[in-house]
Amino acid sequence: MPEFHAQVLDSLRQPMEGGEAVISRANRHVRYPSRFQLVAAANPCKCGGGPGAFACRKGPQCQANYFSRISGPFLDRIDLFVDVAAVTATDLSLPPPTEGTAEAAARVFKAREKQAKRFGEPGDNRRAVNADAPGAEIEALCALDGGARALVVKAAEQLSLSARAYHRVLKVARTIADLDGAASVARVHTAEALTYRYRPAMPASARASQGLTA
Repeated sequence: MPEFHAQVLDSLRQPMEGGEAVISRANRHVRYPSRFQLVAAANPCKCGGGPGAFACRKGPQCQANYFSRISGPFLDRIDLFVDVAAVTATDLSLPPPTEGTAEAAARVFKAREKQAKRFGEPGDNRRAVNADAPGAEIEALCALDGGARALVVKAAEQLSLSARAYHRVLKVARTIADLDGAASVARVHTAEALTYRYRPAMPASARASQGLTA
């Protein structure tokens, strides 16, 4: 993703936020439906950041320079960030995970059914998934318990979450709870949702001083 021009990436901000693209020409504005799911990948830095010949020898500044091509408002609109470790020969010899693709797909299907019932049947012009919930409905939608609310408020202060990021964390936590079959959002669900937020790379000592864990 960092190989794209910043202007190209930032042009996606509006459709990512509102699900539509607006074209302005002279005195006329035309709106086009533009709902999509963005899946992007990036190396840890320009060097590749992997083991062996692709190991970075330039330090954290290389990563900072590489990701500086992506604007903060663009990153703020992405819900899930996942670090993927390099696959080793040992990993390839391990047995398959207990939950395979079919089992995961079944859990997702049940969660989507639950959300469809929550927001109304398809075709009635209502939103169908948690990600589409408007800000005014998020608090009622999530039904945070005491531990979950305390955690997300503390994290919002420590991580300097914007209002957009705060609401997105709640939506992700609600979805994690749906996948667990839980009626309300618990602390464990908000904790997992917070781990998916983007955080700039910083030394371990700096994270410890802020009370943050990887």
